[in-house]
Amino acid sequence: MRDSDRARAASLLSRTAARDLFEQVRFRYFHLPPFVRRVLFVVLLVAVMGVAAALNWSLMPTFICTVAVLAFVALALSYPRAAATVLVLAGWGLLLPLFMVVFGGQTPVPGLLMLLGPLVAIVAHLIRWVPPWLTTLMSLAAAGLVALSLSPLSSSTALWGAYGAAAAVLLYRLILARRARAGAEREPVGVETQERQQVRAGGHRPAAAETGAPPPITVEQALAELESMIGLEPVKEQVRAIAASIEAARLRREAGYTNERPMRHFVFVGPPGTGKTSVARTLAKIFYAFGLLETPFVVEAQRADLVGEYLGATAIKTNELIDRALGGVLFVDEAYGLINSGDGQPDRFGAEAVQTLLKRAEDDRDRLIVILAGYERETNDFLSSNPGLSSRFATRVRFPSYDPGELLEITEAVQERRGDRLAPDARPVLRRLFEDVHRRGLVDDLGNARFARSLAEAAAQARDVRVVSAGGAPRGEDLVTITAGDVTKAFDEITARYRGYQATPTLDEALADLDRMAGLEPVKRQVHAITAQLKVARMRQEQGLPVQSQMRHFVFAGPPGTGKTTVARILGRIFSALGLLARPDVVEASRADLVGQHLGATAIKTNELVDRALGGVLFVDEAYGLVNAGYSGGDAFGAEAVQTLLKRAEDDRDRVVIILAGYEREMDAFLATNPGLASRFNQRVAFPSYSPSELAEIANLQAAASGDRFDASAGRDLADVFDWVCREGLIDGLGNGRFARSLYERAALRRDVRLAAQGTANAAELTTITSEDVRSAVDELS
Repeated sequence: MRDSDRARAASLLSRTAARDLFEQVRFRYFHLPPFVRRVLFVVLLVAVMGVAAALNWSLMPTFICTVAVLAFVALALSYPRAAATVLVLAGWGLLLPLFMVVFGGQTPVPGLLMLLGPLVAIVAHLIRWVPPWLTTLMSLAAAGLVALSLSPLSSSTALWGAYGAAAAVLLYRLILARRARAGAEREPVGVETQERQQVRAGGHRPAAAETGAPPPITVEQALAELESMIGLEPVKEQVRAIAASIEAARLRREAGYTNERPMRHFVFVGPPGTGKTSVARTLAKIFYAFGLLETPFVVEAQRADLVGEYLGATAIKTNELIDRALGGVLFVDEAYGLINSGDGQPDRFGAEAVQTLLKRAEDDRDRLIVILAGYERETNDFLSSNPGLSSRFATRVRFPSYDPGELLEITEAVQERRGDRLAPDARPVLRRLFEDVHRRGLVDDLGNARFARSLAEAAAQARDVRVVSAGGAPRGEDLVTITAGDVTKAFDEITARYRGYQATPTLDEALADLDRMAGLEPVKRQVHAITAQLKVARMRQEQGLPVQSQMRHFVFAGPPGTGKTTVARILGRIFSALGLLARPDVVEASRADLVGQHLGATAIKTNELVDRALGGVLFVDEAYGLVNAGYSGGDAFGAEAVQTLLKRAEDDRDRVVIILAGYEREMDAFLATNPGLASRFNQRVAFPSYSPSELAEIANLQAAASGDRFDASAGRDLADVFDWVCREGLIDGLGNGRFARSLYERAALRRDVRLAAQGTANAAELTTITSEDVRSAVDELS
């Protein structure tokens, strides 16, 4: 290695070591709580003043110098680049004695030269994309040299020469930035880059942003981009109103009226795939076009981009992210992820990020717009976690889900950009599939516009596979045409990955299964009445008539084994067939599935359970187990589960049906423990005990389902057994329908044992249960 290379390597290592040392000091500084940092500065100030008093120094100059040094240290640790500029200005200030000697203390020239420093620093910070401290240093160095060189001529010549030299350097830096920008603009930009002209949190600004000012954008262009988006009419109307407010503020300012700068921070709420990020980019362009932002760029971030690995590092990481976004928009997606209480403990890292974000949102409100985005319910909980969030992020924009027509329009737009087209038979199929997804309420879960784009791409891939597999030379038209079969295949592939997406049962099928159940006539009548009410409500809604709030949550009360779980599954199929639920799935749960091991964990566990049930039915068996009267101090865990369940029952009433089931007397006592239970679960279905004939019917149905039958003698024995257990009041304890099923299963087992010992048997014997088998089964069960 040459000596010059060694020198460069040594210089690089020393700079790296110095930078690492500085970052370590910054980390340790921010690791200290703010109160401790303030106390530390006071202690240092007192210590210096004590030393000054002991050494008989002048106290006032010492105090001023110490405060200035401490302030500079704090500035350097918080804002290193600004501190570097201050350091350059301090060096410029040290030249004052020299200027006074050269130009004389009686002239204003030294003072005017000192004034040049702040002026240059201000202009240097306005010239973005180049380090302001370096611009300040170069300008002041040139000014100082010119002033000293021209001092023999005259003071005024030296002064004007210094200002001229500084202006020349500033102009040079500006031209340099513009040249670099022009070079970046000549580079070809792909379609994807044009669509995604933003800044990722972990990377840098686009080339145009690094090397010069972004291209000019008019308000009309930005609003035209907004109008070109499909759907989102409520969002467009709100953004147009925001643009009108900005224009009105500009007109008031031009008319001489004083008003605040129309900057604000936003909350974007809505399901995924509804254009929140795209609207954020358009909003950035609107504020930029009005001259309220320095760039139209958007820095996108999530929790990982703000939160550090240890306390103190989070504030540094969040501040650096905001520094990159200054002059534009910071878009924080799924902002509620900053409050991560997954283990039931406070999230100190997330709280530190929120506090830093709040402070910078206030301090830099004239140079930065922050947008918090995410699902509405989670975002509401996040905003309520800190009073400062609601006050600073007061402007809310709600993004609706796309309807089937808009999804179809998005798909066709994607296909047009790809150069594809739909065959005549494909468009009706595509619309029908989107209507089916919308009816099930699955649009949000599948991702709205993202789902439409994925479907367009998957259909094109299915077309390519079909054309290539056909062999031969395909026609040009075949290479760009998507058929109904391609659409259906793509749809099946995409939805197959989605849990619970299956062929929705028809209403007639669900009701037929209900009617085939043995007994339960009062339950059947009530379920038919509920179905009729839901059907009429849907008909009224389709015709634009007012609709009363539909019953969504139920209480199933009755003894065990009376078909409560089975009826819950049928009710889920009915709601799904009517389009009131996304799928007919039933999630079954009991106390253990809702209650955690410590306070705080219960709410998390209950919320996770409800999240799993969203789109279907949550069936909580023996729900009164949530209120355990055996605890002397009250069941705080169960109460927490009940409160969480009540909140979700209200918040997600359009996305889930909750059924609380159990014995009638215990359910009455449970509902009386909390007024919210009785009001939200006001639809009761009473399940009676089975009669002897109904129990016999259940046993015969079970046997027929397995290809078996009871002979006449065995049938009479069954009737006698069921008459006796019902007359003696034992049937509820035995489990009603479960007892009938268990009796058949045990009798079939006795039959198999008997025939196995016999050695041979014909088909009739293999499928017939005799009186002997029934009596043996009763003996075993009694």
